[in-house]
Amino acid sequence: MLQIGGLVVLFACVFGGFIMSGGSLGVVIEALPHELLTILGAAIAALLIAGSMYSLKKMGGDISKVISGPKWKSSDFRDLLCLLFLLTKTMKSKGLIALEAHIERPEESSIFKRYPKISKDHFALAFICDTLRMMTMSLEDPHQVEAAMEKQLEKHHHEALLTANALQTMADGLPALGIVAAVLGVIKTMGAISEPPEVLGRMIGAALVGTFMGVFLAYGIVGPMSLRLKAIIDEEALFYHVIRDILVAHLHGNAAQVSVEIGRSSVPSEAQPTFQELEESLNNIPPEHG
Repeated sequence: MLQIGGLVVLFACVFGGFIMSGGSLGVVIEALPHELLTILGAAIAALLIAGSMYSLKKMGGDISKVISGPKWKSSDFRDLLCLLFLLTKTMKSKGLIALEAHIERPEESSIFKRYPKISKDHFALAFICDTLRMMTMSLEDPHQVEAAMEKQLEKHHHEALLTANALQTMADGLPALGIVAAVLGVIKTMGAISEPPEVLGRMIGAALVGTFMGVFLAYGIVGPMSLRLKAIIDEEALFYHVIRDILVAHLHGNAAQVSVEIGRSSVPSEAQPTFQELEESLNNIPPEHG
């Protein structure tokens, strides 16, 4: 909702200020359809040329995050802490054999079934299970495991930022595409040089709308969208960092409660449960699904 409010303020201030200064929106509205077709059409074409099918498929869902915000909420971080508490406690108390059933078939696991939102996240599920699987294969050096996890996190984060980077590239190119549209308008005006001054003035004004729209879209809409999406992706990545911190803490020989407390410190401040809230969540872990 904050982003929608920002767009309302943006349009109100830019166009309201133009009207208050004595400007007429008539020329802008008249020129808008073909100027936008030229500018946005060229920007989308450039995106298609530079992109891949994988990045284009991701784009629709990623752009919606600008309005919806980060995927992971405060309750999800608490659920993650509880999930990892159960897994590390099982490994500590019942051994690796008892854990294997949960990580080899997580869709049937009584532990993972308690937290369906986390289980439906492909990367979170694979990240947890693959790391625990490495531990069951006697890879117990915390530094080696942490290095392997870091590589997975870097790869995932790089792929998650594809849309934000593409939007920033589009924002960088929009002012130049606005100039392209303006130049085409000037060419059109020069072809009508014999027209009266009032006609030429209107045509030049329409041409300048192209420059205006390129800069307006770049710095008022697309650029801020890219920055917002990048911030969301960075915030969502902290969810997976909590997984890393807890499992590495477990490998250092800490008790499940201590490992989870170490993970709690990595939770973003606005979503971080207090020590007492985490204690209460652990004491009220939902029962097994039947």
